[in-house]
Amino acid sequence: MTGPEILIETDASALAEVVADQLVSTLSALQSQGTTPSIVLTGGTIAEKIHEEVARRASDGRVDWSNVEIWWGDERYVPAGDPDRNEGQARVAFLDGVGVDETKVHPMPADDGTDLDAAAARFAAEVGTRTFDLVMLGLGPDGHVASLFPGKPTLAETERTAVAEHDSPKPPPRRITMTFPVLNRGREVWFLVSGSGKADAVARALTGSPVEQTPASGVHGSEQTLWMLDEGAASALPDELRPS
Repeated sequence: MTGPEILIETDASALAEVVADQLVSTLSALQSQGTTPSIVLTGGTIAEKIHEEVARRASDGRVDWSNVEIWWGDERYVPAGDPDRNEGQARVAFLDGVGVDETKVHPMPADDGTDLDAAAARFAAEVGTRTFDLVMLGLGPDGHVASLFPGKPTLAETERTAVAEHDSPKPPPRRITMTFPVLNRGREVWFLVSGSGKADAVARALTGSPVEQTPASGVHGSEQTLWMLDEGAASALPDELRPS
């Protein structure tokens, strides 16, 4: 595994277009090799922009979306249909319109009254020992990734692939998240970050901040780690880390 690569675009719109193009190219290349690609999606504002750009490219036929395995890196434990769910955002933005095979879509459990820890364990069993071709992640201003937050016990998990977060500092408080062991099984990991409010977290993650303070520091692709930023998110990077 080599060190992280950094790509900087002018603004969030330009970033979303570049990410969507690269996603389509990556999935198309994998399918041309006879692979059923597996991707882990993220939520958030930039994710919504990216998903909309992906939907605009669906008509070109480069990706057979019925032959893509789709997962989520974390989810808010709220009832099905709640607008807070990452799954719902992705479905509205692009999944419902691109012809996915529902048997290949793997949402995290919604709150149906089941105990949160039991729901997380059920999803962890579904993940099992699988690996992913691409893990797409956002980043919080505090350096959190998925729903792995600074100072939380979930950062110390070394075996389970998904765990419950009962008290997220960012509402809603109850969540399910993938853990470092499975995120780091991603062949490629892409961090997708926009906005100057996240610039300090980006700089900390890329300059070796401890995982306990900046959880994003603990996630790396087995083959590639790519940070895709807009100028705002990149504004605190030291000059030596900026692409020449």
